[in-house]
Amino acid sequence: MAIISDYHMHTYLCGHADGRPQEYAQQACDRGLKEIGFADHAPLVTHREPSITMDFDQLPEYKRMVEEVQSEFKNRLTIKLAIEADFIPGYEEKTREILDMFPYDYVIGSVHYLNGWQFDNPVFMSEWDTLDVNEVYIRYHEHLRMSAESRLFDIMAHVDLVKKFGHRTSSDLSDEIKKTAEVFKQTGVAIEINTSGLRKPAKEIYPSLEDLKVYSDIGVAITFGSDAHGPEDVGRDFDKALQLARAAGYKEYVLFKHRKIEKTMGL
Repeated sequence: MAIISDYHMHTYLCGHADGRPQEYAQQACDRGLKEIGFADHAPLVTHREPSITMDFDQLPEYKRMVEEVQSEFKNRLTIKLAIEADFIPGYEEKTREILDMFPYDYVIGSVHYLNGWQFDNPVFMSEWDTLDVNEVYIRYHEHLRMSAESRLFDIMAHVDLVKKFGHRTSSDLSDEIKKTAEVFKQTGVAIEINTSGLRKPAKEIYPSLEDLKVYSDIGVAITFGSDAHGPEDVGRDFDKALQLARAAGYKEYVLFKHRKIEKTMGL
């Protein structure tokens, strides 16, 4: 069986993506997908950053854009309205206010910041040279667990994003992965298999097979996402994602609607 859904794609409103939503939808149809979800970057709760997130006043426009493409493709493609929001400790209620503004089908949570450091941004990559990579990974997983415990999110994005630039741990952190997986299971959040890592220096899908096996063993549900920032990346490398999911022991994945699991699909 093939993967029918791509749950992670963006729009030009975030300031670093290209193409019209209709182009993403058409690419999804061309790749044989049956369902997609737009999950553009929600406004940051700490400061305005138009080059990487939407602004507050763009959220109604974002909703209208998705509704327009939903209408245009209604007989060809199921399109979900979603959003991706950063988890930043101490700003949970402000984040909740943003997420409650519209009736999303699912909310993707992501960790891009550790104590104000945007660790996956090339502009700030030099800071990696001053830090212990193992400690960065540990802090990252602490933030992942806090994200799930906040109950703000339905799906956690690219759950080993810290490897983006190729930084790897020098010690065994499998206990951290297991702790994270257990919290995800307890709180009911899914994780995504995100193919964009293949297009980054890490040259590896998020998460790695080793990590994904842990999530599979503990029973954490999965979705699939290309993290497309251009129409050409919709559904990209999903054949590899399918192989990875099966190798990790997954036999099914989930689809969302109204912030709940709508159905389970076989792999």
